[in-house]
Amino acid sequence: MRLFILFCFFLSSCMVGPAADKNWPQWRGADRSGISSETGLLKQWPPEGPPKSWGITGIGKGYGTVAIQDDFIYVQGTQGNDSVVFCLKRSDGKTVWTRALGPSLDQDRGGGPRGTPTVDGDRVYALSEAGDLSCLKIRDGSVVWSLNILKEFKGSNPNWLLSESPLVDGSRLIVTPGGAKAGIVALDKMTGKVVWTTAELSDPTGYCSSILADVDGVPTLMTMTAKAAVGVRAADGKLMWRYEKVANRTANITTAIFYKNKVFFTTAYNTGCALLQLKAENGMVTAQEVYFSTDMMNHHGGVVLVNGYLYGFSNANLTCMEWETGKVMWRDRSVGKGSVAYAEGNLYLLGEANKVGLAEAAPAAYKEISRFPIEDQGKPSWAHPVICDGKLYIRNQGTLTAYNIKAR
Repeated sequence: MRLFILFCFFLSSCMVGPAADKNWPQWRGADRSGISSETGLLKQWPPEGPPKSWGITGIGKGYGTVAIQDDFIYVQGTQGNDSVVFCLKRSDGKTVWTRALGPSLDQDRGGGPRGTPTVDGDRVYALSEAGDLSCLKIRDGSVVWSLNILKEFKGSNPNWLLSESPLVDGSRLIVTPGGAKAGIVALDKMTGKVVWTTAELSDPTGYCSSILADVDGVPTLMTMTAKAAVGVRAADGKLMWRYEKVANRTANITTAIFYKNKVFFTTAYNTGCALLQLKAENGMVTAQEVYFSTDMMNHHGGVVLVNGYLYGFSNANLTCMEWETGKVMWRDRSVGKGSVAYAEGNLYLLGEANKVGLAEAAPAAYKEISRFPIEDQGKPSWAHPVICDGKLYIRNQGTLTAYNIKAR
């Protein structure tokens, strides 16, 4: 079973996204690439935006986006003083159940959870901004097991609060508490018991979610800590490589992109981006810099890889960059600094100043197709857009809207 799962991860680490688009079971989709292979979508939107399928309020504070599986949507938010998981009906957004993970925390950039739940089989995993990690049954939200990763592994909460979305790796659940000899840990996903900790990695946690990739037969977990981009062996947590140049000392956030034994990292705060060549030998993986550039300083909005080109916001400018060389093809102000996802030849853009855009994913030039405004909720629009089964989901603080983007 584990080999099958790893094989699926390997196949999905491609440039056109996952095969199944009926579900979006975790952060950035099935393979954490931000890419949907869905087709038959609207090619243009009216000025007021695509028709709304439904819209809800009342999911509280937070910046995380949705996970979607079968008939249900899972999203984190707040109720009163609690950080909670909401289970919603996919058909109309109505609440099925809620489950408190622990106390909610406030922060000067906004309170509430930052992560996205991870759905796996009949369970959903969620990590709160305070470090409360729970395994819940999807049918009713009942708690299977829970623990606080900061207390358990003696980590400390970063300034803007934990922002990680847990990763399922076969029978294991991966989180990064940033403790001594426990920068990254693997837990038994069924029981919460420790499988391994990174004995050679004690970096404080960053704000980044891990990815899993098969590097010539060596399953490798990769993420950004507070100090470095790192690769650890998925089997036992062995630290295999460490690359500090791309890390800043303020906030390392953006999820890495893996393709054909290369991995791309990028951060903001006057740092930049790097492409690393990975090589496996004798059960270990090494990393060598292909290029480092200051031309992509992605803060939090993510990047996508489409047909050999990276698309993402470098600070406030949407940027197209050649994957292999780092060459900049174009820059544009677009909808302003924000986040990006991809489907059917187009970039789906959410500007933090409450604008949603649709633009061609083409290296020749920036070509915007449509844009529309969404209501200001008093904080930046930082939750990433999700494209799933003919719907565009936009979460903005306590609101969640499903737009119908399927062509008729």
